[in-house]
Amino acid sequence: MRSNWKKYMEKHYFEYLNGVMNRQWDDVALSDFGEDKEYTFGGLAQEMLRLHILFKKLGIEKGDKIAIAGRNCANWAVAYLAISSYEAVVVSILQDFKADDISRLLEHSDSKLLFVGPYVWHELQNHELAGVEAAVSLVDFSPLYQAEGVPFPDTKEIDEAFQRFYPRGIEPEDIHFTANPDALCLINYTSGSTGSPKGVMLNSRSLSNNVEVGMKMLPVDPGQRLVSMLPLAHMFGQICEFLYPLCSGTHIYFLTKSPTPSILLKAMQEVQPYLVVTVPLVIEKIHKKSLDPMLSKKVIRAFWHTPIIGQIIRKRVKRALKNAFGGRLRYFICGGAAMNPVVEKCLLDIHFPLSIGYGMTECGPLIGGNPPKYFKARSGGVPVMNMEVRIDEPNAEGIGEILVKGENVMMGYYKNPEATKAAFTDDGWMRTGDLGCLDKKKNIFIKGRNKTMILGASGQNIYPEEIEDKLNNQAGVGESLVVEREGKLVALVFPDETLAKRMTLEELQKQMRENLQKLNKLIPGYSQVSDIEIKEEPFEKTPKKSIKRFLYK
Repeated sequence: MRSNWKKYMEKHYFEYLNGVMNRQWDDVALSDFGEDKEYTFGGLAQEMLRLHILFKKLGIEKGDKIAIAGRNCANWAVAYLAISSYEAVVVSILQDFKADDISRLLEHSDSKLLFVGPYVWHELQNHELAGVEAAVSLVDFSPLYQAEGVPFPDTKEIDEAFQRFYPRGIEPEDIHFTANPDALCLINYTSGSTGSPKGVMLNSRSLSNNVEVGMKMLPVDPGQRLVSMLPLAHMFGQICEFLYPLCSGTHIYFLTKSPTPSILLKAMQEVQPYLVVTVPLVIEKIHKKSLDPMLSKKVIRAFWHTPIIGQIIRKRVKRALKNAFGGRLRYFICGGAAMNPVVEKCLLDIHFPLSIGYGMTECGPLIGGNPPKYFKARSGGVPVMNMEVRIDEPNAEGIGEILVKGENVMMGYYKNPEATKAAFTDDGWMRTGDLGCLDKKKNIFIKGRNKTMILGASGQNIYPEEIEDKLNNQAGVGESLVVEREGKLVALVFPDETLAKRMTLEELQKQMRENLQKLNKLIPGYSQVSDIEIKEEPFEKTPKKSIKRFLYK
């Protein structure tokens, strides 16, 4: 796969959406899984126009900020598209943030209007909503809060206004949503695993290029189905499980409840998605619980790579895994963190349609990627269309900070010129904060975060993530984090819960001492781990399931 397929984006993503609405007017576009709420493409267009009327009656103008904070649901998507097509600015806030933080971000973003889910509103309603003129329920778009002197139109007023604007109703040919590709359209407050949230400013050019990358990299037939389980307020989910599939004519099912294993399994079996977008932690848990017990058997290991029997075994494993995701899976895309190398190798051995991408909120989010058939193990793909990547001041191994430039790159951080300036080099390249290298085909290999790199006693660069990869494959280890204490490396380990239940504390400690010995045989002398500390509670994580490293020392 060659990077930088063309020199500029072809269309605003609304042009793709307009076309899909025209062709698939009566097809279902959005559904809340297990609930009655759904919109056809025509119904979606009509609800977007009804919200435009609400915005006008509330005095919302182009460029005004409108926040969305709530769990995934069809109305989250409707509100997002209505705001964007009105040429206001979406402020997407993760529903996992604490109420105090959401209140602070609403004020920081200058949001005039808030679309909010019941879970968030329950915690937020007693907090100050400085500058917010009204809060609207994501359940049914009814008013939850109005500032003094702000009249909120009722359903009858909206109906009457809609009738005046569209006396004959709306037809597919009436739909012409558009927006300036270079204007600010989204402020996304990052979850970040190394610090406080910042408001990333993205224009429609960035989002549209991301959508086109998805359409070209993972083409889909209209009417295919998908389960949206990643947070819509996170750019990975927003592009890969919402905007790109919808603009391709996909029917999207939103998981409105926390995606427990039972809910997720039920959704996969009923929806039978063509695409699964997830973080490595999900497939790693499936591998550990379902595949590892079978693959660890001596007879399976003995025949795994043999020409005939091994091929039969690998095909059966692949079929069973695809069936677990509904049986119609064409693409399995992971991002947000590095995948356990043992799990990755297993998936590649069975020719599972795996691809691991590389990105960040500041690039809306895509930087690197590849279709599954071009994916190279341990990489984050090649630079996507209209994006360039270079390595800054590489060392003898070719490792340095990854710098990026192109259509996807953010406009800056909202009301934070100091952070914006620090994010870019003098010649306009954006600093990712990631350390990595490129091979001859421009595949991107991530070695760790610049902020998490540890400088060894003799000046060697130590990448904790690489040590953690090896430790996570040891017996009894659920997840781990390597930190520096008084010049020594210590591994914090949360044990595998299933194994931990069968062991006493003394047995678990003995297992970790054995793991420590095995680990240090696998890594260079300068990065030896001095001790393993067992944690009783899981690590705190961001919505994309990265450990919040800054909380641990």
